[in-house]
Amino acid sequence: MPYYNTPDFTPLFLTEKQAAETVRHTIPDFKFLDQHEKVFSAKTLDNKVHVANFIFTTCSGICPNMTSNMKIAEKAFFNDSLVKILSFSVTPWIDDAKKLLDYAEFYQIKSNNWHFLTGEKSKIYDLARKSYFAEEDFGFTKDSTDFLHTEHFILVDQNKKIRGIYNGTLQLEVEQLVKDIAVLKSLL
Repeated sequence: MPYYNTPDFTPLFLTEKQAAETVRHTIPDFKFLDQHEKVFSAKTLDNKVHVANFIFTTCSGICPNMTSNMKIAEKAFFNDSLVKILSFSVTPWIDDAKKLLDYAEFYQIKSNNWHFLTGEKSKIYDLARKSYFAEEDFGFTKDSTDFLHTEHFILVDQNKKIRGIYNGTLQLEVEQLVKDIAVLKSLL
Protein backbone atom coordinates (compact mmCIF):
# COMPACT_ATOMS: atom_id res chain seq x y z
CA MET A 1 0.00 0.00 0.00
CA PRO A 2 1.27 3.47 -0.78
CA TYR A 3 2.05 6.30 1.60
CA TYR A 4 0.88 9.86 0.96
CA ASN A 5 3.08 12.71 2.09
CA THR A 6 1.65 15.71 0.20
CA PRO A 7 -1.77 17.27 -0.55
CA ASP A 8 -1.59 16.19 -4.20
CA PHE A 9 -1.74 12.54 -3.08
CA THR A 10 1.27 11.41 -5.05
CA PRO A 11 1.63 7.75 -3.99
CA LEU A 12 4.93 6.62 -2.49
CA PHE A 13 5.52 2.88 -2.58
CA LEU A 14 7.98 2.27 0.24
CA THR A 15 8.90 -0.35 2.79
CA GLU A 16 7.99 0.46 6.37
CA LYS A 17 11.66 1.26 7.06
CA GLN A 18 11.89 3.57 4.04
CA ALA A 19 8.65 5.27 5.06
CA ALA A 20 9.99 5.87 8.57
CA GLU A 21 12.95 7.69 7.03
CA THR A 22 11.12 9.44 4.18
CA VAL A 23 7.49 10.14 5.07
CA ARG A 24 7.50 12.98 7.57
CA HIS A 25 3.84 13.88 7.33
CA THR A 26 1.69 12.47 10.14
CA ILE A 27 -1.64 13.35 11.69
CA PRO A 28 -0.81 15.62 14.65
CA ASP A 29 -2.35 15.53 18.08
CA PHE A 30 -5.81 17.04 18.42
CA LYS A 31 -8.63 17.13 20.93
CA PHE A 32 -12.31 17.44 20.10
CA LEU A 33 -15.61 16.55 21.75
CA ASP A 34 -17.41 13.40 20.60
CA GLN A 35 -21.13 12.64 20.40
CA HIS A 36 -21.09 11.43 24.02
CA GLU A 37 -19.62 14.75 25.23
CA LYS A 38 -16.27 13.07 25.92
CA VAL A 39 -12.94 14.54 24.90
CA PHE A 40 -11.44 12.52 22.07
CA SER A 41 -7.71 12.91 21.52
CA ALA A 42 -5.48 11.74 18.69
CA LYS A 43 -3.55 9.88 21.38
CA THR A 44 -6.48 7.42 21.35
CA LEU A 45 -5.33 6.53 17.83
CA ASP A 46 -1.84 5.44 18.85
CA ASN A 47 -1.12 2.00 17.35
CA LYS A 48 -4.54 1.88 15.70
CA VAL A 49 -5.77 2.18 12.14
CA HIS A 50 -8.36 4.87 11.52
CA VAL A 51 -10.55 6.31 8.81
CA ALA A 52 -11.55 9.98 8.80
CA ASN A 53 -14.24 11.84 6.94
CA PHE A 54 -15.85 15.26 7.16
CA ILE A 55 -19.62 15.67 7.31
CA PHE A 56 -22.37 17.88 8.68
CA THR A 57 -25.70 16.81 10.10
CA THR A 58 -27.84 19.17 8.01
CA CYS A 59 -26.26 18.07 4.72
CA SER A 60 -28.79 16.70 2.26
CA GLY A 61 -26.23 16.05 -0.48
CA ILE A 62 -23.31 13.64 -0.14
CA CYS A 63 -23.19 13.24 3.66
CA PRO A 64 -26.11 10.80 4.05
CA ASN A 65 -24.64 8.59 1.32
CA MET A 66 -21.17 8.78 2.89
CA THR A 67 -22.52 7.89 6.33
CA SER A 68 -24.46 4.94 4.91
CA ASN A 69 -21.34 3.75 3.08
CA MET A 70 -19.14 4.19 6.16
CA LYS A 71 -21.46 1.71 7.86
CA ILE A 72 -19.86 -0.94 5.62
CA ALA A 73 -16.58 -0.33 7.46
CA GLU A 74 -18.39 -0.12 10.80
CA LYS A 75 -19.94 -3.53 10.20
CA ALA A 76 -16.65 -5.11 9.09
CA PHE A 77 -14.77 -3.93 12.20
CA PHE A 78 -17.66 -3.54 14.66
CA ASN A 79 -15.98 -4.72 17.87
CA ASP A 80 -12.40 -4.25 16.73
CA SER A 81 -10.59 -1.95 19.14
CA LEU A 82 -7.70 -1.57 16.66
CA VAL A 83 -9.88 0.27 14.12
CA LYS A 84 -11.47 3.69 14.69
CA ILE A 85 -13.80 5.72 12.50
CA LEU A 86 -13.80 9.50 12.87
CA SER A 87 -16.46 11.75 11.37
CA PHE A 88 -15.56 15.40 11.93
CA SER A 89 -18.34 17.99 11.70
CA VAL A 90 -17.60 20.83 9.27
CA THR A 91 -20.42 22.89 10.82
CA PRO A 92 -19.41 22.70 14.48
CA TRP A 93 -21.36 25.90 15.24
CA ILE A 94 -24.49 23.81 14.50
CA ASP A 95 -23.32 20.29 15.32
CA ASP A 96 -22.84 20.09 19.06
CA ALA A 97 -22.44 16.73 20.80
CA LYS A 98 -26.21 16.27 21.18
CA LYS A 99 -26.83 16.93 17.48
CA LEU A 100 -24.08 14.45 16.56
CA LEU A 101 -25.56 11.82 18.89
CA ASP A 102 -28.98 12.33 17.28
CA TYR A 103 -27.34 11.93 13.86
CA ALA A 104 -25.59 8.71 14.92
CA GLU A 105 -28.84 7.35 16.35
CA PHE A 106 -30.76 8.28 13.18
CA TYR A 107 -28.27 6.22 11.14
CA GLN A 108 -28.38 3.41 13.73
CA ILE A 109 -24.68 3.59 14.41
CA LYS A 110 -23.96 1.25 17.29
CA SER A 111 -20.18 0.86 17.32
CA ASN A 112 -18.18 2.35 20.17
CA ASN A 113 -15.35 2.75 17.67
CA TRP A 114 -17.11 5.38 15.53
CA HIS A 115 -16.66 8.89 16.89
CA PHE A 116 -18.49 11.97 15.63
CA LEU A 117 -16.36 14.95 16.54
CA THR A 118 -17.05 18.65 17.00
CA GLY A 119 -15.00 21.58 18.19
CA GLU A 120 -13.55 24.87 17.07
CA LYS A 121 -14.17 25.43 13.36
CA SER A 122 -10.70 26.75 12.55
CA LYS A 123 -9.05 23.75 14.22
CA ILE A 124 -11.23 21.23 12.40
CA TYR A 125 -10.70 22.93 9.03
CA ASP A 126 -6.96 23.26 9.61
CA LEU A 127 -6.73 19.57 10.54
CA ALA A 128 -8.83 18.58 7.52
CA ARG A 129 -6.84 20.58 5.00
CA LYS A 130 -3.29 20.50 6.34
CA SER A 131 -3.20 17.10 8.03
CA TYR A 132 -5.74 14.86 6.30
CA PHE A 133 -5.41 16.68 2.93
CA ALA A 134 -9.20 16.32 2.76
CA GLU A 135 -9.69 18.50 -0.31
CA GLU A 136 -7.55 17.14 -3.12
CA ASP A 137 -6.28 19.65 -5.68
CA PHE A 138 -6.63 22.46 -3.16
CA GLY A 139 -3.55 21.78 -1.04
CA PHE A 140 -3.12 24.59 1.45
CA THR A 141 -4.72 27.35 -0.63
CA LYS A 142 -7.96 27.63 1.32
CA ASP A 143 -8.28 29.04 4.80
CA SER A 144 -10.73 28.27 7.56
CA THR A 145 -13.26 30.79 6.24
CA ASP A 146 -13.84 28.75 3.06
CA PHE A 147 -16.47 26.04 3.53
CA LEU A 148 -15.12 22.50 3.62
CA HIS A 149 -17.13 19.85 1.77
CA THR A 150 -15.53 16.66 0.52
CA GLU A 151 -16.56 13.10 -0.27
CA HIS A 152 -13.20 11.65 0.75
CA PHE A 153 -12.53 8.95 3.31
CA ILE A 154 -8.91 9.08 4.44
CA LEU A 155 -7.22 5.92 5.72
CA VAL A 156 -4.45 6.38 8.29
CA ASP A 157 -2.13 3.68 9.62
CA GLN A 158 -0.98 2.91 13.16
CA ASN A 159 1.89 5.42 12.77
CA LYS A 160 -0.58 8.18 11.80
CA LYS A 161 0.60 8.22 8.19
CA ILE A 162 -1.94 8.56 5.37
CA ARG A 163 -2.26 5.32 3.41
CA GLY A 164 -5.38 5.75 1.29
CA ILE A 165 -8.02 8.10 -0.07
CA TYR A 166 -11.41 6.83 -1.20
CA ASN A 167 -14.57 8.32 -2.65
CA GLY A 168 -17.00 7.80 0.21
CA THR A 169 -20.02 8.10 -2.07
CA LEU A 170 -19.05 4.94 -3.97
CA GLN A 171 -19.74 1.58 -2.33
CA LEU A 172 -17.07 -0.12 -4.45
CA GLU A 173 -14.39 2.23 -3.09
CA VAL A 174 -15.58 1.67 0.48
CA GLU A 175 -15.32 -2.09 -0.07
CA GLN A 176 -11.69 -1.49 -1.12
CA LEU A 177 -11.23 0.61 2.01
CA VAL A 178 -12.34 -2.37 4.13
CA LYS A 179 -9.78 -4.59 2.38
CA ASP A 180 -7.05 -2.01 2.92
CA ILE A 181 -7.92 -1.67 6.61
CA ALA A 182 -7.50 -5.44 6.93
CA VAL A 183 -4.07 -5.21 5.27
CA LEU A 184 -2.95 -2.49 7.69
CA LYS A 185 -4.34 -4.44 10.65
CA SER A 186 -2.26 -7.43 9.62
CA LEU A 187 0.84 -5.27 10.13
CA LEU A 188 0.01 -4.47 13.76
